[in-house]
Amino acid sequence: MAGKEAKDQYCDATETTEPTLRRFGGRMKVLLTVAAGGVLLSSIIWLRNTDHSSSEASAQQAKPATVQVADKKPGATTQQQSQTPRQSVTNTILGPADLNASPKLPEKPRAVGQEHKQLSVFAVVNGEQISRKFIGQQTVKRFGGEVLESIINKKLIELECTRLGILVTDKHVDMEIEVIAKKFGLSVDRWLDLLQNERDIPIQKYREEIIWPALALRQMATKQIQVSPEELSKAYESEFGPKVKVRVITVTNLEKAQQLLKAAKANPDDFGSLAKDHSEDPTSASARGLIPAIRKHGGEESIELAAFSLEPGEISDIVKVANQYLILKCEKRIAPTYVAPQFLADAKQRLHDQIRDANMQREASKIFKELKEKAKVVNVYVQPELGKQMPGVVGLVNNYKITTRDLTDECIMRHGASVLEGEINRKLLKQALVKAEKKVTNDDLNREIARAAESYGFLKANGDPDLRAWVDKVTENDNVTLDIYVQDAVWPSVALEKLAIDSVKISQEDLEKGFESNYGQRVKVLAIVLQNQRQANMVWELAKNNPSDYFFGQLAEQYSVEPVSRENSGQVPPIRRHGGQPQLEDEAFRLSKGELSSIVAIGGKFIILRCVGHTEPVVTDLADVKTELLKELQDRKTRTAMNRTFAELVEASEVVNFLRPIKAASGVTPSAQPPMFQK
Repeated sequence: MAGKEAKDQYCDATETTEPTLRRFGGRMKVLLTVAAGGVLLSSIIWLRNTDHSSSEASAQQAKPATVQVADKKPGATTQQQSQTPRQSVTNTILGPADLNASPKLPEKPRAVGQEHKQLSVFAVVNGEQISRKFIGQQTVKRFGGEVLESIINKKLIELECTRLGILVTDKHVDMEIEVIAKKFGLSVDRWLDLLQNERDIPIQKYREEIIWPALALRQMATKQIQVSPEELSKAYESEFGPKVKVRVITVTNLEKAQQLLKAAKANPDDFGSLAKDHSEDPTSASARGLIPAIRKHGGEESIELAAFSLEPGEISDIVKVANQYLILKCEKRIAPTYVAPQFLADAKQRLHDQIRDANMQREASKIFKELKEKAKVVNVYVQPELGKQMPGVVGLVNNYKITTRDLTDECIMRHGASVLEGEINRKLLKQALVKAEKKVTNDDLNREIARAAESYGFLKANGDPDLRAWVDKVTENDNVTLDIYVQDAVWPSVALEKLAIDSVKISQEDLEKGFESNYGQRVKVLAIVLQNQRQANMVWELAKNNPSDYFFGQLAEQYSVEPVSRENSGQVPPIRRHGGQPQLEDEAFRLSKGELSSIVAIGGKFIILRCVGHTEPVVTDLADVKTELLKELQDRKTRTAMNRTFAELVEASEVVNFLRPIKAASGVTPSAQPPMFQK
């Protein structure tokens, strides 16, 4: 077990299935294990986080796949299917009768405009067509329920705007998007690109479902919005007033909280370690209990009262918040921020605008709630019997009819491009399977689902994978049917693995490197990560002239741009061999205890290390862990091979995507594209 624990602690930042599944145009949030061993390695070495720290604001949920259900009737929808009992799952699960193939991500996504209505064929994949009708069915099946709801909501607002004489134009929407983009320091194009590509929010959806309704409701609420002097005073004190920097331990058991409080007061210096080892809040625990400085009027009053009653070094009594028990330790009290007189008016105006906007949002929500309560809305889409009486109609809003065609057009407008990409990708996979004379069987699908269930801890009492519980969890969480889950997540993974597996070989060198990486010696270091060479030179000189772990930790707290090292006085996970950063590894392994590294430049960052010791290998004989190691390496290499295989399929394909043009294998944009889509 010691070897296993050590391996887990130092495992690579390996690719999960998420990047693969996102290629298949759907909405699955739960990731499926794809490699032969079925183990998802999720640990990320600390340095990798430094490369992405600047994009925290852009990181959001990924949406994996969506696949055709060929054995469903045209026009069937996710919502309609969800009304029928879920397929029973025991120790196996049936896959779809036919699977529409897939892969292909275009270089630069763009919104699908009204021109899609002019096309009967949306794509051609190595000579095989994908029709508009088919994509319409697929988008409605996947997104029909939520799109219809947004259509209904927007229609309610439109009708009220008409009654009140309120007009919100495209120009108003454009202006609002420009204002929002400026708040983030971005151009409009970059902001929309971020929404589309990094947050998976289609531009059309953003404009019609988010910005337009917000502007309309804002106009309805404007006359009722006021900012009181008390609100402004509290906001000012919250932003510029005193703060308290604390560490916190959070648990859900009172008896445990009492024990931790006793231990903390007995040894206040151990508070950070107690937080790291026992706090049930993973974010603060990883930072040894440190949380953002507590300010007045910022949230939970009981926490604020406890924090502001403490002096540096003092520990609070237990603070109960909902079902949690918190213990605070004051690190330091932070004096109010001085605002120069010439900036005071601007600061208060900014706070005034923030309060006004928040009040307006609350009032707008209230207005919208009242609109829904007063409206006569009939959702025909989720009532099959009512649908028989009203053919071609999916909804009524105060007697205004929303037709099946309206819904299909809107679904394509918002989601057609991404669903089409998924269908292209699946078609590529299916074509490749035929060429390789390979098939995906129901047994293959069942094994993959069982593997996923096991990897996520869905087990029966006898230790076997609990497929029923797993599938129920996935389908419920993601609001999809069983066949969509199988086709969107399971089948693409199995298909791609079948195509890639023959290229996976494990050499003796792989075994030896894997053994050293997972079980070998580590270098324990303190680290500072900086953004530019000049600052790195300065910090390095300071560290050299003050050779102590404490001073280095203080430098890390003050200068490091990497969260783990900054919040933990330079402490980062020990560095191992073959972890993905050879330059950094070589530098770390040449250091003796107490020695300072040179400045290591990696990925636009500049890293300084101070060695605090070395660990001993936890396993000395490869034979003791060879079976486990082979399984891990097989998984890792399979994932790599799957990504490589998919990239090769895309590179070798001839694809004409009429919604999002992409280059053919020749490197020339196909001339078959209509002029409106040519670059």
